[in-house]
This record gives sequence, C-alpha cells and structure tokens, in this order.
Amino acid sequence: MIFLIGSIILTSYLTLSFKLVERWGLNTFQVIVFNYITCVVTGSFVNGSFPVNSAAFQQPWFKWACLMGILFIILFNIIAFTAQHLGVAVASVANKLSLVIPFLFSIYLYNERATILKIAGIVLALMAVLLTCWPSKKLQAIPGKKTKWFLLLVPVLLFLGSGLLDTMIKYVEHSFLNDGNKNDYLVTAFAAAGSIGGLLLIIQLISGKQIFSVKAVLMGMGIGIPNYFSIWCLVQVLKNYASNSSAIIPVNNMGIVLFSTLVAWVFFKEKLTLINWAGVILSLGAIALIAYG
Repeated sequence: MIFLIGSIILTSYLTLSFKLVERWGLNTFQVIVFNYITCVVTGSFVNGSFPVNSAAFQQPWFKWACLMGILFIILFNIIAFTAQHLGVAVASVANKLSLVIPFLFSIYLYNERATILKIAGIVLALMAVLLTCWPSKKLQAIPGKKTKWFLLLVPVLLFLGSGLLDTMIKYVEHSFLNDGNKNDYLVTAFAAAGSIGGLLLIIQLISGKQIFSVKAVLMGMGIGIPNYFSIWCLVQVLKNYASNSSAIIPVNNMGIVLFSTLVAWVFFKEKLTLINWAGVILSLGAIALIAYG
C-alpha cells in the first residue's frame, strides 16, 4: 500500500511542478533535461553504481530501456505543455485515463478477465477525456482554428503516448525484470532520456537559441528525485500485484487524477467549467469500474 500511495503523490507532484516552472518563468526544456540527469544520479546512488555498461548492452531489456527513455523525454514535454496551457486537471486526466490502453493489452497478452463493468469503464473513460479536455471560453477565444485544434490535439497525444508507456512498463516488468535488475533498467531508461535531451540542449545553447539557467538546474533536481521514485514505486506496485495489473493501474491513476486536480484547484486556483468537472468526476467513475468490475 505504501508504494501505491507513493506513486500517487509523487506522480501528481510531477504534473503540478510544471505550474511552478511556468509561474517562476523557468525554461521548461532545461528543467526537463536536468530532471533526467538527476534521475540517473539518484538511481545510480540507490543502485550503488552506474549500471549502464557493456554488460547492460547485452541484456534483453536494454533496447526497451532506450525506447522508454525516448518516450520519457517526449511525454514529459507534452505533460508540461498541457499542464501550463490547458491546466493540471486536463494533463492528469489525459495522462492517467490512458490506462485504457494497458488494460486492453493486459487482457490480450496476459489473459486477464474482461467484464461488462470493465468494458463500460473503458467507454466512460473515453467520454471523460473528451469532457475534461473540452475547450473553455478562454481557449475558444483564441484566434485561428489551427491553433485551437492543435491545443485540443495535445491531450490526445498525451493519452496515447502515456498508454503506450504504461503498457511497455508492464510488458518489460512481466517479461524481463526482477528485484536484481529493475533498478538497472530504470536508470538506463533515464540515462537514454537525459542523453537525448542533453544533446538537444547543447545544440540549442551553442546556436544561441537558449541561455543556460542555474535556476532551471535546481528546479530540475527538485523534480528529478521524485520522478525517479515515482517510476520506482510504480514498478514495485506492479510487481506486488502482478496477477491483477488491470485493476491496480486504474486504482493508481484514480488517485493521481483526484489528488492532482484538487491540489491545482486549491493552490493554483485553476478554474474548470462544469463540463470539465463532469469529465473529472466521470473519469473517477470510469477508473473505479475498470478497477473493481
């Protein structure tokens, strides 16, 4: 239970932290890059050594770790953009209702049972994403149809990408990981994300498109440590509930949606329309149906 609570709080913190990045005027991409570098340092400290070596290259999980790293850097930028421009609630719902995708794969790959209630939960989940991401008056006032539709497309990309990432984590955890190598896998994935992001950042710094920010480094460190342990807790939860991942992932995501939305409402004064609130409430019902159906 403690790992489940840890996953909920730490993952919610990641989405909420990008509101602070926006409020303090920090460079989001630099924060994300240094976040992943911090993840590597944190994971290496927990591991007792840096696990990315010639032996790791031969492991069956190595290519999956590299792919996971690519998804990490892409999705973190999408989450940041969504939280800053459309709100924490939209980012959380689009991100965590992606449970529909690993749920379907769990049924297909691991023969987990699909009930009428779980199927109804999937339908409600898709409706919840639509309602929560429904444009507010502020968004509707933005001139230009292309800009408006692009902003609406971002949560959809987040929904699909997060679902594929959760599916990959479950597949690799089920097929290749154990207590002895799961930290090696996580650090390798973070190292891949940090390497890609770091290379892009260096190019931008050299070309003058960005200016190095010490504050971004510090914020990246403040996000990186919780980021590492959020994934670590999720892997631990999946390991402890290996026979019922189609239920535990929804429970985890339900907590994240509720916790992050309430914190954003209280501390960041985010305003949601009645349609958006209906989507949040519907999302909780959808996750509950999938979890307990």
